[in-house]
Amino acid sequence: MNPLIQPKTITSPLLITLTVLCFGFLPKAQAVSPPPPGGYPNFTTAAGDHALQALTLGLGNTAIGTFSLFSVTTGNFNTAVGAGALDLNTGDSNTATGAAALLFNTTGTENTANGTAALENNTTGNSNAATGDSALFSNSTGSENTANGAGALSSNITGNGNTAVGESALLSNTAGDSNTVIGVDALAENTTGSGNIALGFGAGGNITTASNVICIAALGNNVDDSCFIGNIFGATSSGGTAVFINSNGRLGTATSSRRFKEEIKPMDRTSEALFELKPVAFRYKKDIDPAGTPQLGLVAEDVHKVNPDLVVRDKEGKPYSVRYDQVNAMLLNEFLKEHQTVQDLKSAAVKQEAMIVSQQKQIEELAAGLQKVSAQLEASKPAPQVVNNQ
Repeated sequence: MNPLIQPKTITSPLLITLTVLCFGFLPKAQAVSPPPPGGYPNFTTAAGDHALQALTLGLGNTAIGTFSLFSVTTGNFNTAVGAGALDLNTGDSNTATGAAALLFNTTGTENTANGTAALENNTTGNSNAATGDSALFSNSTGSENTANGAGALSSNITGNGNTAVGESALLSNTAGDSNTVIGVDALAENTTGSGNIALGFGAGGNITTASNVICIAALGNNVDDSCFIGNIFGATSSGGTAVFINSNGRLGTATSSRRFKEEIKPMDRTSEALFELKPVAFRYKKDIDPAGTPQLGLVAEDVHKVNPDLVVRDKEGKPYSVRYDQVNAMLLNEFLKEHQTVQDLKSAAVKQEAMIVSQQKQIEELAAGLQKVSAQLEASKPAPQVVNNQ
């Protein structure tokens, strides 16, 4: 066994106290040469060639590694571990762990870099957090970015408020702001798009400059204000119900249980508004459907004129879509009304047919009776007399 490695023991607080008191009364030991790192004024610790070389009045700085925190003078509470870490820094409250981490930072404050070359080119950006080799490597003035993963947000320069979790996540982002990404290679091609959300491996891979795009397990398209969710199209959910979305973006389903309804009454003639609707054939504009697929349906503004309750409105209160589920219910009501009419007509026809059969029977009976009477009259006639003219 290595004599320098001792087995772990449990020491009581009382024993620790006694040991400290005993050592306090021992003669002072001779200082070693060169002296160990630390013990410098203003709570400063330095170890490595030129570490904290320019420090003057700064407080609470720790530099371990060649040229670490080389330029700081009055900056406070910085921690640099690694060769060249925070080399040019003069700001406060930065933490860099890894060779060249926050290497070019000058006045940026409250940055945290863990990993080789993490936040290497940051100069004045504040409150950034980078964990991983080359994470936020190119960032210079961008602030409040968070990158966890090798190469995450490595191309970002001026973008603010981005969050990237995963290797190469938001890899190409340069000036986009407020993007949130979780997943390896997620939104890796985005450069200037802002406000995007991507979840999943490679999610948002088709997004480059678009903004306000949500991609969950899907590549998406480079279209502003859009949403893409994978593993839904082509997946059957038998026995389920349709999902609806309101103008606030809330998803939900429609319930038909009596437990959630009030003022229930027959639709009656309300459904007759259907006869005023004008179905049309159309194509969506190219920015919505580049393929120009032929469509059939209704125009929301036209429907609004017939019955305002049959349209869905956008956030500004303008007609946006048609509540086709309501139209379907009205169609059902009209179908049932027509069905009842047909049933009534069938019932009347059956009755009329029975009446005709009865009348036909009566006619036949009358005809038979007339024939019988006619025969009787014929039989009761006297025989013709023969006149002799001799």
